[in-house]
Amino acid sequence: MSAAELVIRPTRENDWQAVRALRLEMLRDTPIAYGETLEHALALDESVWRHRALRGQTPGQASFVAIEGERWVGHMGGWVPDASSDPLLVGVFVAPDRRGDAAGVSRALLEAIEDWASARGDTLRLEVHEDNARAIRFYEKLGFAFTGRSRPYELAPGGLELEMAKDLRG
Repeated sequence: MSAAELVIRPTRENDWQAVRALRLEMLRDTPIAYGETLEHALALDESVWRHRALRGQTPGQASFVAIEGERWVGHMGGWVPDASSDPLLVGVFVAPDRRGDAAGVSRALLEAIEDWASARGDTLRLEVHEDNARAIRFYEKLGFAFTGRSRPYELAPGGLELEMAKDLRG
């Protein structure tokens, strides 16, 4: 499909089934990337999925999806933890067959998130598991750099979540 057929838009409550399907795909693809287990996500009921889908319409949160035709091929979310924090990039996923510069999905999603985040802070931050080398390379290519901050990853296999940030004003 051509780039013209790629649609980037915020999620809405009535998207809940597609949000659920994409999240399950995300968790199957890279279990250490989302702070949630597949088993947990499978057990959630419709009301939780509707609430998650509504993040695209909720102040202080963002949920953008990439859609080609009827297929959801990517997601990036944003969240402002508190009034003193810069926005945090969360829930990053692009379907394996739509990854890479030629597809344009990741850059289109990031542009939407950066537009959203720039109205809320000067820096876009994220956390990435230390063992997720593919994601680290991806973020570095898009202009993110390590801040030196980290925290323990709360699920098995453990390890560290490393903070990266990108200046939105530069």
